[in-house]
Amino acid sequence: MTRPARTCRWDWLERVPYQEALDLQSALVTRRQAGTADDTLLLLEHPPVITLGRSAARDNVHFSPAVLKEKGVELFQTGRGGDVTFHGPGQVVGYPVLDLNPDRRDVHRYIRDLEDVLIRTASDYGVVAARVQGLTGVWVGMDKLAAIGVRISRWVTSHGFALNVETDLSWFDLIVPCGIRGRGVTSLARLLDRSVPLEEVAACAAHHFGEVYQREMVRSTLKEAS
Repeated sequence: MTRPARTCRWDWLERVPYQEALDLQSALVTRRQAGTADDTLLLLEHPPVITLGRSAARDNVHFSPAVLKEKGVELFQTGRGGDVTFHGPGQVVGYPVLDLNPDRRDVHRYIRDLEDVLIRTASDYGVVAARVQGLTGVWVGMDKLAAIGVRISRWVTSHGFALNVETDLSWFDLIVPCGIRGRGVTSLARLLDRSVPLEEVAACAAHHFGEVYQREMVRSTLKEAS
């Protein structure tokens, strides 16, 4: 007998400061662990910010915090996995707060499934994206289209992915993206040579998230969910 799909609430929150998004995730994780909230998928963009994961090498950031501040870029040490990445305008950033109990308690499967969501989203725009063996994220040739860095606490997820849609790719010159040298970054807009609406991409990502994780996606107001 097929088990009915769980509900996952989602919303496009537009531009949200990084600390505000962290606080919202933290509140949602606590509620999900307590069983007082549904699974949720926050979709948004950030003002310019560089984040350091647990395995980040500080020399993968090319400038000091003071210089970054002058450039209008925040710097955050985070609790997610991975190295250094950039978030900023023109990205669709996704933060799933998902309970992996009882049947999806596999970190590697969770990350591969996120990659699948992003590959399907890119495909909606005629972009053939793929995995690269030994590397996390989604790639088009030698260039990274989407980065992934997650945290899982008591099998409830947070942090997530960043898909470059209309991102100014020169921001990535501030860092060694994900600590990977010898590869580049790209965006849907660069690949398609046209503008791509962020909210439209967010809705595609939410749809495919539901497909991959077998969730019924329900759009809800989430910004005040904490």
